[in-house]
Amino acid sequence: MGLSKRSGCETRHMGSSTYAVGSLDALRTLLRDGPLTIVDDADVVIVPTAAAFVGITEAVLLTSAAFDEFDVRLEALMVSDRAATTDPYWTDRLTSADLVVLCDGSPLHARSVWRANPFGDAIDAAATLVAIGAVSSVLGDVMIDPRGGAPTTGLGYRSGAALCLTASDDQMVRTRSLLSDVALVVLGPTGIVHHDGAHWRVVAGDVVVTRGPDVIEL
Repeated sequence: MGLSKRSGCETRHMGSSTYAVGSLDALRTLLRDGPLTIVDDADVVIVPTAAAFVGITEAVLLTSAAFDEFDVRLEALMVSDRAATTDPYWTDRLTSADLVVLCDGSPLHARSVWRANPFGDAIDAAATLVAIGAVSSVLGDVMIDPRGGAPTTGLGYRSGAALCLTASDDQMVRTRSLLSDVALVVLGPTGIVHHDGAHWRVVAGDVVVTRGPDVIEL
């Protein structure tokens, strides 16, 4: 699925394409082997908000390196707190970008920064979005608190499942026991899943989907 220009925010999620990947290595696989393809001179913006506590500059550099073999225009939107979301430039950049990439990091911090403001709304409206690692959890109506594995409220950007990374056996048992009515998508380091605007599906790699204790298919 290639990238194409769009003007303004389209009808909510109509025609959107969202990928959640378990790691930067999985992002490289997605870019190299598809189904996401990068056209020449694509406008790519990187959002390191979730990485604020581990260093947004380093997160941007590591994420940018995945695009080294592609002829794209890259810009990092250094929005690490709610005060920065008031700058209309950042929102305009999200709206006009061909691809928006959310860096790995704390979904709780990302939720607090993106909730109920135009910057978060522009992420939600992105036509092509990639979320790396733990930040993918914030996309759903239900997200998983990484501090103990309990479900909590996500931003509701993409419906159909709760996403998280692999955790300890005890934590995964607890998380699954608390999610009897919601599909839980657990991404390993090689895992890639795709949301087509309505539904999630497994693309490749280490992905386990459960509802309660039972393994299911998306």
